[in-house]
Amino acid sequence: MEISLKRDGLTLRGTLVKPDNVEKCPITVIFHGLMGDRAANRVSMHSMLAEKLLARGIASVRFDFSGHGESDGDFSDMSVLGEILDANVIMQYVRSLDWVTDIYIFGHSQGGLVGGMTAGYFRECVSKLVMLAPAATIPDDALRGYAFGNVYDCVYPPENIHMVDITGRDFYLGQTYMRTARTLPVYETTSMFTGKTLIIHGTADEAVGTIATDRYAKCLKNVTVDFRRGDNHGLDAISLDEVVEKAALFLAEE
Repeated sequence: MEISLKRDGLTLRGTLVKPDNVEKCPITVIFHGLMGDRAANRVSMHSMLAEKLLARGIASVRFDFSGHGESDGDFSDMSVLGEILDANVIMQYVRSLDWVTDIYIFGHSQGGLVGGMTAGYFRECVSKLVMLAPAATIPDDALRGYAFGNVYDCVYPPENIHMVDITGRDFYLGQTYMRTARTLPVYETTSMFTGKTLIIHGTADEAVGTIATDRYAKCLKNVTVDFRRGDNHGLDAISLDEVVEKAALFLAEE
């Protein structure tokens, strides 16, 4: 089912998948990464997870963050703080559903960073958290003036930085992103979440160093870490299906 929400005048568009003939069930909120989207009409990590969860009686909802996919907004105005505001609206929506028994969060890359912080902010109502290759090194990169292969003056950041995704599409990272990324309280906020957490990270990830997951492992109280030797940032160099299956099993576990 396609749904839409409003956040500060922007329309966020998403997809809700719910098991048939079930009065109540858990739901997983799925957050995509930078330059990604919810994969409304194609097979991806996020749509694969939604199907695997559905088969286990778990609903899911996944939205395009503002400036991504079918949601409103310009990518150049996007920032991690903006995505946290998006996530807040999504979480309030999920909390309003009277058939939801438990709320889980799943996020990949920047969506993992946002998902972890959101779990901290909503720690009283989130039961489980899965982060895949969480991009918690974004503040470190911003402090040294580095963004996805681009080097810039971190004191006087440029208006935007040109980036290209894996399909060759052009994106322009805006100055607001660079300025606000410096001081994100990633670990301080995520560590407020004390529920069960699973982190999966490839050791050959060239986008996000495994030091991010090492830090999470030290500050989270109930965490399981799976370093996949030789896997990349997308966790698809060996078997993406295997990774998604592990995440689904973790979320479905009693």
